[in-house]
Amino acid sequence: MFEIKRMKSLASFALLLAAWAYPAQADVTVRGQDILVDGKAFQARGASGQIRLAELKARGATVVRTYGEESPAVLAEAEKLGLKVIFGFWLEHPRRGFNYNDRAQAAKQLAALRATVLKYKNSPALLAWGLGNEVESELQDDSVVWPAIGEAARLVKSLDPAHPRMAVLAEAGGGKIAKLMKAAPDIDLLGINSYGDALLDLPARVRAQGWSGPLIVTELGAEGQWQAGVKPWGAAVELTSTDKAARLRRYLHELGPKTAGQILFYWGQKQEVTPTWHSLFLPSGEMIEAADVMAEVWGGPAANKMNRAPRIVGLTLESGADSFAASRPFTARVSALDPDRDALRAEWRVMAESRDLGKAGDAETVPPDFPNAVRNRKDGSGDWTVEIAGLSPGAYRLFVVLHDGKGAAATGNLPFLIR
Repeated sequence: MFEIKRMKSLASFALLLAAWAYPAQADVTVRGQDILVDGKAFQARGASGQIRLAELKARGATVVRTYGEESPAVLAEAEKLGLKVIFGFWLEHPRRGFNYNDRAQAAKQLAALRATVLKYKNSPALLAWGLGNEVESELQDDSVVWPAIGEAARLVKSLDPAHPRMAVLAEAGGGKIAKLMKAAPDIDLLGINSYGDALLDLPARVRAQGWSGPLIVTELGAEGQWQAGVKPWGAAVELTSTDKAARLRRYLHELGPKTAGQILFYWGQKQEVTPTWHSLFLPSGEMIEAADVMAEVWGGPAANKMNRAPRIVGLTLESGADSFAASRPFTARVSALDPDRDALRAEWRVMAESRDLGKAGDAETVPPDFPNAVRNRKDGSGDWTVEIAGLSPGAYRLFVVLHDGKGAAATGNLPFLIR
């Protein structure tokens, strides 16, 4: 009898130890168009990326989104900070050669998904599973994709019914939402990657196609390169960081009441057309004004005490031209201000126009730069000028970064042609 009591006591102690070692998970459910966490409506505000999560949290974020790499560190850090994680599993793309009709290949991917779910399903930071990202992109025939998402969702539900499953699509056209709903009924959350003014009517377009569950904008940005104006030689025209911030402010205000979440792209830095197009940080780690907007709109604790990024007032090439003879120099000018009245430093850089333009976010190489082309820098009161010379015929971009010396910056660039 004593032995039985001792065994029961040890078992009880083991349960208490487990409860202490593994904090209780939140109760995550879906009701109508809302995500509920412990019975309360939850807005999935945040960004995609896995670094500097404390700064993300300070800007009012509630979630971080990953894409498919195993991320025990991000789960642990998010838990400490009180952030939730939409944990991604990368469903491979047919456009990259993956064959979903090859059962051996598909089974191997499902086995990896099974292992991932079993490994991380008890994480207290876990909000939902993100199954794939734009798997349907760049396909003439996407019919093989939807059953594959359905199979993945069915497997995850069988292993972890406690967390909702989300599919992430590239925009909402082409009847793809109806295809998803038919082939993947175990998907609880719909994630749509959308950019620019397409964001303004995105919720209405999604609802018109019959989706009645929670909608999360899983990537959003001020403007995609496919939406931007284009120079005659094909170079897309990028907005300044100041113009991006103004657009993002409007989009976040519009989307907040109409969606279950808004996730900016990208909480980090990457080369995509340029090194700055979709980056919320510079390679130096400095933040741009979009990070200020996040705190402002979401009411993050950083809103009233953060160092604010500089603003670009104007950026022009000589005489408003964009094509210059190789035989003569030309000038560029930028005007800027800092809302905190920090002293600004202008950094100029000439890079070749990128020729390695990927699709659907594929990795790109950074084009070469030409430091010797930047000459005769002049600083004024809120105005900076530079002379550009010595370039061979070809397509280039002139970049300027305004540094405030306190971790924030403003960026802009202008494509130009040397003939």
